[in-house]
Amino acid sequence: MIRARKNVVLLTVTQALAMTAMIMNVTSSALAGYELAPDKGLATLAIACQFTATMLTTVPASMLMARIGRRPAFIFGASAQLTGALGSALAVMSGQFWLFCVCGACFGIANGFSMYYRFAAADTADDAFRAKAISLVLGGGVAAALIGPEFARWSRDLLPQPYAGTYLMLATMSAANCCVLGLLDIPKPARARFMAGRRLGEIVAQPRFLIAVASSMAVYGVMSLLMTATPLAMAACSLRFEDSTFVIQWHALGMFAPAFFTGHLIRRFGLFPIMRTGALLLALGLVADLSGQSVAHFWTGLTLLGIGWNFVFVGATTLLTETYRPEEKAKVQALNDFCVFSTTAVAAFSAGALQFHFGWETINYAIAPLVALAILGLFWLRRAVHKPAVA
Repeated sequence: MIRARKNVVLLTVTQALAMTAMIMNVTSSALAGYELAPDKGLATLAIACQFTATMLTTVPASMLMARIGRRPAFIFGASAQLTGALGSALAVMSGQFWLFCVCGACFGIANGFSMYYRFAAADTADDAFRAKAISLVLGGGVAAALIGPEFARWSRDLLPQPYAGTYLMLATMSAANCCVLGLLDIPKPARARFMAGRRLGEIVAQPRFLIAVASSMAVYGVMSLLMTATPLAMAACSLRFEDSTFVIQWHALGMFAPAFFTGHLIRRFGLFPIMRTGALLLALGLVADLSGQSVAHFWTGLTLLGIGWNFVFVGATTLLTETYRPEEKAKVQALNDFCVFSTTAVAAFSAGALQFHFGWETINYAIAPLVALAILGLFWLRRAVHKPAVA
């Protein structure tokens, strides 16, 4: 238990550093891309490259962790983020859009590894502590929510070329993350085949698995599309960059602040009530988005989106850990994150074009059916999960 708590503390710090970098990048990337892109509809291409690279990294990252362990693999991922940050600063200063997009892919590789922080927290935790461990690690994003947008705003004009200072600041955080990750105490796994255990088809057929993956895909896709489009939508409304950072800050707080008690709520009320509450909050966020385009409307909609994301995603991650045996975790976690980030990549790629050609209201109307299906699915499919968790 001492080892588990130490790892949770360290992973919470690394989550804070990684998510600060992610929030700074999301806050700045679309606007920097808009300045660099020859076609303004491609403003979010760098973020799309990021999520595509995350999708493509999930399986190799899990295979590498199964072979060499969590700690060295995580350090490799943080090094990719450092490379992307330095390269992005160079791209902004030299006006090279193609390099900016390539560096977006480096951020995606880093995210492909950091998304396993939550699973690493569960590795050394017992059943009673597992949901709380996952929740607390995600709670590291609270520091990121407070620091990331402020650093983005402060560093935007730190150098003569806007946003170059942001990426140099981001590089410093990535280097610090490498140092913290070196302190993790997670045993290297016993030698095992990546495809050990039951066949994937048998695992995928479990209702628990289907609900966990489908819920994560839906909530991450919705969150990615709206969060990526928000800075562009607010700029189109003639709102200031400071207003965008304020909204993204509260969105990130909504995503991560509940993590300090989401695990407790899950133990107290159960997985499905919390996940259904999260889906309903997503719907309320869309209502706020469609009610107007003032700072208050963006703030309300994105904050509710963040809280809803947290409830659904923490619940879905906890549910996923009940679907596999220890020797199966690498392939199941990889499949889950591959599916999730396939959806996220499509959402991020679509955000710039949808906002540029159709506008904010159209984006929200397009998302509404997906949110409605998620709500209905969580109400209806609950009855299918009466089988005991995997032995």
